[in-house]
Amino acid sequence: MSTIYILWLRQLKRHFRSKARLIGSLGQPLLFLLALGFGFGPIYQKAGGGDYIQFLAPGIIAMSILFTAMFSGIEIIWDRQFGFLKETLVAPISRFNIMLGRTLGGATVAVIQGLIVLIISLMVGFKLENLSLLPLLFVFMFLIAFLFTALGTAIASVLEDMQGFQLIMNFLVMPLFFLSGALFPIQVLPKALVTVATINPLAYGVDGLRAALMNGAYFGMPMDFLVLGSSAIILTIIGGYLFSKIQI
Repeated sequence: MSTIYILWLRQLKRHFRSKARLIGSLGQPLLFLLALGFGFGPIYQKAGGGDYIQFLAPGIIAMSILFTAMFSGIEIIWDRQFGFLKETLVAPISRFNIMLGRTLGGATVAVIQGLIVLIISLMVGFKLENLSLLPLLFVFMFLIAFLFTALGTAIASVLEDMQGFQLIMNFLVMPLFFLSGALFPIQVLPKALVTVATINPLAYGVDGLRAALMNGAYFGMPMDFLVLGSSAIILTIIGGYLFSKIQI
């Protein structure tokens, strides 16, 4: 457990040591929140959808967590190229524990990013509808963060160059985000896209955040928790296996 804690703490220090990285990771969520929230807000309201900021904010929080979590995997490639990973892997420590510590650290950073976006959302007009559900909000934020940090780690474990990792991440991240119901209700999509959304784990994350923040869910909170939890466990096992096969 001490090894996992040390690696978790190291990931936090690495991220927050760079102010530019911290600020830069907030740029895209802010752009989506402000540009889409106030740009499409009047149209959404005229169509009978209500306050678009209320609908949009949970999706943008999920987006912030997703991007930060997935791209944390690039640190594995960075460490491999500069020899830092070798120093860690030759230590008499279980590789699964190393992977778990890194994943917990990346997930914690992603949750903090999500909380910052939540605070900004409150500043631009988003309203919490049930404060008693806030503990569940943190649970869903952590499940999203842990799930996609494990996915990023699994992918980075089989790649050796940053360019390839970034290409694959962009190929995965944008479809995951746009087909998650973050920007528009899933129920208004064509049936084929609804089917795709139901196998997208981020859709259950966005739905869980909306359930905790707005008392409304498409899939239902128990289903959201079940899918996110089981997916996180499966990807942790896969990620741990792939990480253990890294050649140094």
